[in-house]
Amino acid sequence: MTTSVLEVRREGGVATVVIDRPPANAVVPAMIEEFLDLIPKLAEDHEVRCIVITGTGRFFVAGADIAVMRDLSEANHLRMRRWIEVQRLLELAPKPVIAAMNGHALGGGAELALACDLRILAGSATFGFPEMNLGLFPGAGGSQRLPRLLGPHRAKLLMIEGARLPAAEALRMGLVDVVTGDDFDRVVAEHAAALAAKPTRAVGMLKRIVDSGHGVPIEQALEGERAAVMELIHTADAAEGLQAFLDKRAPRFTGR
Repeated sequence: MTTSVLEVRREGGVATVVIDRPPANAVVPAMIEEFLDLIPKLAEDHEVRCIVITGTGRFFVAGADIAVMRDLSEANHLRMRRWIEVQRLLELAPKPVIAAMNGHALGGGAELALACDLRILAGSATFGFPEMNLGLFPGAGGSQRLPRLLGPHRAKLLMIEGARLPAAEALRMGLVDVVTGDDFDRVVAEHAAALAAKPTRAVGMLKRIVDSGHGVPIEQALEGERAAVMELIHTADAAEGLQAFLDKRAPRFTGR
């Protein structure tokens, strides 16, 4: 019988998904299937206004389980490649998603983080794409998302070198957004609460139009923006936000 490696903890509007597969939270097909089942449920739950992904122990996610990857059959690697579907679900989630990297984020763990809206890394952890040292390259989203973040030249060099970057260097390069000290849990909780208080419908629409407009002709991108704005003005959160401003009070968003 397969043992679950994902635990969901809820506090207010924040749902925290904890990855617990000792010793390194390495990715295997069963973990992927758990994510594929869980993320759509959290994405559709109106009570969940922010999703946090984190790990246990010294690792956020160490990447793919090498014992599994050693099976070089196409069938096995297609099963493992479904990791990109997990990432896409997080990108498309109509609410903010935080990668709370409690420990080392390597390979598939770094790829997972790149699909999240906010990346918080513990100061004692490293971040990187060491696949080249195994005769591979970041083939579960990394080869495509990293160049979009850093530009092709720097991304190629980083992946070819296969280095594990200290937290401060990952922050300097823009790979992560926040680096913490011993206050990791507090910082994550504060950011999650702040994002959960945002107008979730607007956040979801913004994520969608930025994603769909990237790399397309500006006229097409602006038409997508227009359609989203016309949808947005019919939401309760838009009405609440504008009225709260006029009333000189804090808005009370509901995600509707």
